[in-house]
Amino acid sequence: MTDDTTPDDREAETVSDEEVEEVLQEIERKRSLRGVSVVAVAVIGIAFSLFQMWLAAKGFILSIDVPGVGRVTLASLQLLQINAIHVAFGLILAFLLYPPSTGDGPFSRGCRALAARTESQFGPSHPVTNAVRTVGSVLAFLFVDPDLDRITPVDVLFSLLMVLAAAYFITDFQEIQRMRALGLERGRPIQEVFTFLEPTAGLLGPLADTSYAFVLGVLGVLLVLEATRRAISLYLMVIVAAFVVYARFGVLIPQNAAYVGVLSIPELGWGSIIQNLWYNTENGVFGIPITVSVQFIYIFILFGAFLEMSGAGQWFIDLAYSATGTRKGGPAKASILASGFMGTISGSSIANTVTTGAFTIPLMKRSGYRPEFAGGVEASASSGGQILPPVMGAAAFLIVQYTVTPFADVIVAATVPAIVFFFGVWVMVHFEATRKGIGGLDRSELVDLRSHLLSGWFYLVPIGLLLYYLIIERLSVARSAWFTLIAIGALITLVAAYSDETRGRLAAIFAGLFALTLLSQFLTGAGVLTALSGGGPGSQSIGAAFSATVGQVGTVAILAGVLTLATKPRLDAALLEFDSAVDDAAESTADAVNRPNLADNGLYRLGVFLGKSMEGGARTAVPVVVAVAAAGIIPGVISVSGLGPNLVALIEAVAGGSLVLLLVVTAFSSILLGMGMPTTVTYIILVSLLAPALVDFGVPELTAHLYILYFGVIADITPPVAVAAYAASGVAKSDPFQTGIEAFSLSLNKAIVPMAFVLAPGIMLIRRKANWQELEQDEQHRVLQLADLGDVGFIVPEVLLPIAGVFLGVVALAATVIGHAYARVTIAERAAFAVSSLLLMAPGLAVLTVYDLMGLLGLGGGEMTLVIDLALRGVGLVLFAALMVRNRRRSRATLEQSGTPEPA
Repeated sequence: MTDDTTPDDREAETVSDEEVEEVLQEIERKRSLRGVSVVAVAVIGIAFSLFQMWLAAKGFILSIDVPGVGRVTLASLQLLQINAIHVAFGLILAFLLYPPSTGDGPFSRGCRALAARTESQFGPSHPVTNAVRTVGSVLAFLFVDPDLDRITPVDVLFSLLMVLAAAYFITDFQEIQRMRALGLERGRPIQEVFTFLEPTAGLLGPLADTSYAFVLGVLGVLLVLEATRRAISLYLMVIVAAFVVYARFGVLIPQNAAYVGVLSIPELGWGSIIQNLWYNTENGVFGIPITVSVQFIYIFILFGAFLEMSGAGQWFIDLAYSATGTRKGGPAKASILASGFMGTISGSSIANTVTTGAFTIPLMKRSGYRPEFAGGVEASASSGGQILPPVMGAAAFLIVQYTVTPFADVIVAATVPAIVFFFGVWVMVHFEATRKGIGGLDRSELVDLRSHLLSGWFYLVPIGLLLYYLIIERLSVARSAWFTLIAIGALITLVAAYSDETRGRLAAIFAGLFALTLLSQFLTGAGVLTALSGGGPGSQSIGAAFSATVGQVGTVAILAGVLTLATKPRLDAALLEFDSAVDDAAESTADAVNRPNLADNGLYRLGVFLGKSMEGGARTAVPVVVAVAAAGIIPGVISVSGLGPNLVALIEAVAGGSLVLLLVVTAFSSILLGMGMPTTVTYIILVSLLAPALVDFGVPELTAHLYILYFGVIADITPPVAVAAYAASGVAKSDPFQTGIEAFSLSLNKAIVPMAFVLAPGIMLIRRKANWQELEQDEQHRVLQLADLGDVGFIVPEVLLPIAGVFLGVVALAATVIGHAYARVTIAERAAFAVSSLLLMAPGLAVLTVYDLMGLLGLGGGEMTLVIDLALRGVGLVLFAALMVRNRRRSRATLEQSGTPEPA
């Protein structure tokens, strides 16, 4: 590739950290706090992460081993209490990080217009004008934060109310349990809870006779709605609020009304509604979604935060460029790999797009890709991070809970479709590079692959361990994530303490601590700290002691690294380069205490890394916690109202017995509902509404859930509200709508592949069980096992051929979208490539559509058999091969006429 840009041009094309922050700020509208406020947020965020880490390590019994005293139990909490604390942390941080108003909304504009009209009518000095100004100033002081840099009084009030709500779950849990059986109206009124209010009970009005639990429940639901408006969108808040109102007034819908009569529900009082939405772990705010957030999602967010702050993000980007940067269209291909790697770290399509795109998009533009195409590639690949194992997005953990499927099986089922998606985007950028004559980067601009792997191999270890724990050891998701988190901490601590000067000392300290732990396990059957506190079951065999010590090797490694750093505080860790956020935090906090030299202290920087990782994890988790808390209200309403079966019947009636129509309705619903909303929210809502109907049509339950997830992900890059594409356009300095069009076009295979695996579950490595007739619908399928590989009659026609078909199909789809393969593809050939793509990927979709149309015309239908499926895939293969051969010949003829040698 010829590079004619000058160094000044390249400097102008780079995207600074400030520009990245501006793009994120414009989309997320988070505050940029300073001083005491930022310290308060950091303290609360770190406390949130410590609480979650303690849960992961100790379970619901919070205890600590004290030398000389023994084990001290601080609290033994129930699931509802844990969930309440989790939500309280999330909502308090939401109120501190997101402003109630920036003064540019319709209400603020109306207030300013009223003040202007009052002044023009009465004059600037009139008492009415002064009164309106005073009221406006008070409201602005209480609610408005135009510069996104101050915490308002209403934020403090809402945070205190959330603290009260969480405290009630902890201090009065027995009363809550009693009210869950007898009703909220049996709870104590406010003046009995706060006895100092007894003398003024008459001033409380109706609240004097109202249950304190009911009041807190109402406030809690309202606070969730307010946090949703701030952190997510007004759109979601309105949807959730509409369901709450529907729970109370849905009884007014006449049962005999046409179409909507099925939505009529029994009469529910506010007490019953609040009890089910606020004091329930099955549904509502503290239901399954929040339970999943407590047990799985948060710890994986911390996993990503620790990796990101350790500098893994830039290392993965450099790795991707080193592996593919010199290939044809290399920068775009590297962007796909880098975004896939970052998807393991970041749980957000937007954050992934901006952080990775800040590096990849300028290089794609400099290589010759159009800005809109460069932004589309980054947005498309970044959104795919949510469907890429092994971590995937938050919705994947909800799938585990809703379908009662081991996470290892979810990983196995999601792997092939995810690889197909990234392969499809790869082929599209390759065809675009061929069409535009875009080469790769010069090797001198890239790091050496071998040396890069040697210098950062430890970043790959946690991911490998995670897969080992999940798939080989088959540990629970929570335990796997916790052990992996310990592994990250141990590796980073060891690497931070390692140098040519300290490696001997580090090894000696590690060996000493390991031996001490082994001795303690051998003599007391417990670790050193427990042994010092007088605990431990007693001596055990040397083999058992060694196994127990190996299980604590992560803690031993952390202690060894810390002690080494304590003896060599000015150590320069040659292998480790923390994220810039860690360096900035170390410098700013050192300056704040008038100890600037602290920023160079290795042990201090390690402490800052830990604190920044925990705070960053909490900040990342806030919108997830708020989203799942709000979205949990919807299945809560469906459950308490008994709407579920009626809704399934209505959906099946609308589908008219057509699986194709139901798939299309589900797809459009996912995309429309998901525009501008987190994928997790879209998934929770639509799984409650549509998944049962899909399962009733014979779709495997896991397949139905992944189908909804895929289309929820597509919503992030679907115009007009393509939030990930909009973020990419901010970095690429391109037209947002056109960038969205490019991103959606590049992700078309993400729309077809789900339909393919619904009709051919073998693509997801799913098989119908042998005794399926005797089982419930949601138990009739399972993920492939090793024994299934020997069943050639099943593996070849139902797994291998469909998988090969989708891989070839996305190549045909790429030629259709790009209009180029080896040479230009004509309009007629595009149509033919599109047909071959459909037949290779999802022939059942075409056949079932034809059968549905025949049924509408009264001509009867038919059954989609394996023979028809394979025959149509064969037709698609022949058509695809003929088109590719013809296109290749045209390319050779063109090159021969021009005298240009054929490119590699």
